[in-house]
Amino acid sequence: QVQLVESGGGLVQAGDSMRLSCAASGRTFTFSRYTITWFRQAPGKEREFVAGISWSGGKTYYTDSVKGRFTISRDNAKNTVYLQMNSLKPEDTAVYYCAADNQVAIRTTTVSYDYWGQGTQVTVSS
Repeated sequence: QVQLVESGGGLVQAGDSMRLSCAASGRTFTFSRYTITWFRQAPGKEREFVAGISWSGGKTYYTDSVKGRFTISRDNAKNTVYLQMNSLKPEDTAVYYCAADNQVAIRTTTVSYDYWGQGTQVTVSS
């Protein structure tokens, strides 16, 4: 079993920065063998892919709307993935979830992921 816990959300103003963390644990869980991805879900909208990072951190992938503003990274020694969000916009407001997948590819659909965190709220005021 895998547990994912997100943290770092809150209320900021447009243009501010914020860093989210996703801490993973599990008795038989080898963090370095999992692709980790961030999704977000705004009120009344479907959950959407934001960013993903491969096992080693050598590959990353972003949705177009966050390219150049968000950076995903991981520290396998700490079993943690980070999402650095800069130049935040009101349209970034959502609950942000991290998800884990033991496949090599960074997949962008929610059905691809078996393990999810509980989510952390990010609110960007204008």
